[in-house]
Amino acid sequence: MGKLEDININHLSLWVQQAKTLAAQGSVIQRIPILSVANPYWFAVHICCQSGENYTLGDNACIFPLMSVIKPFSFLYLLEHLGTENVLNWVGVEPSAMPFNSLEQLMTDSGKPRNPMINSGAITLADKLPGKNGNHRTQLFCQWLNKLAGSQLYLDLEMLASVRATRSQINVAIAQYLYQTQHIENIELALDTYEQICCISGTVEDLAKLGKLLACASSFISSQHRQIVNAVMLTCGLYEASPQYAVKIGLPMKSGISGALITIVPDKGAIASYSPALDSIGNSVAGLTLMETLSQNLQLSIFS
Repeated sequence: MGKLEDININHLSLWVQQAKTLAAQGSVIQRIPILSVANPYWFAVHICCQSGENYTLGDNACIFPLMSVIKPFSFLYLLEHLGTENVLNWVGVEPSAMPFNSLEQLMTDSGKPRNPMINSGAITLADKLPGKNGNHRTQLFCQWLNKLAGSQLYLDLEMLASVRATRSQINVAIAQYLYQTQHIENIELALDTYEQICCISGTVEDLAKLGKLLACASSFISSQHRQIVNAVMLTCGLYEASPQYAVKIGLPMKSGISGALITIVPDKGAIASYSPALDSIGNSVAGLTLMETLSQNLQLSIFS
């Protein structure tokens, strides 16, 4: 396995330019009004190495909502606060062959979500977050992340209003089914919390700092919990495309429909990118292209 510090900034710049040209093959999400007006050619990358070295390129002042990239961190938060046994009773760790918002998959599984990286799993965990209401839960969670990671994440209220204005009816149906099968206690609270945590926003640097929590050993997060989250990201973090990228890239990753992508290089650091043009599955086209190039050129795969 290679070193992240071996990166050459000129090579990185070239690889970013090459990845950006492929953004034209994807399209920006249309369902959420604010996200729909993002420039498909925005591209930012931030690499946070264990050694303290940082590399940053592109439109790194862009602020974006983490959307589904928050899912590994709500999973980690609950593992830390409520323990492995409880959390793994609520969600499985199996990959799903169906899309991230599949109600059919959930019904096939009698209401127990396949994994915490898809919507059913994340809505179930949102129902369990500590706090008296959605606002309080999101505030506690965001404060915890910022304190541990040294990030400056915040809840983007304008983004949240845009998400609520076009609330996903599939997510409503998922929450109703989770409630019917006694996997969540409160439909509205679970959805409200889920929508709020998805609108936690920041820059690629903030996201890379979060990634470092999962990449590097520390005295404040259990190594067993990091291991569990990274394993589930490797097999489930890119939805039904996860197995293909486990072969191509070989690193734990998580994507979001805003175009955010976090990649964990265990014991080495984290790579965050932002590029809003998505493929048909909901993963950032240019972000994944860059990660494939980095993994192959620097031999970053955990299997290499």
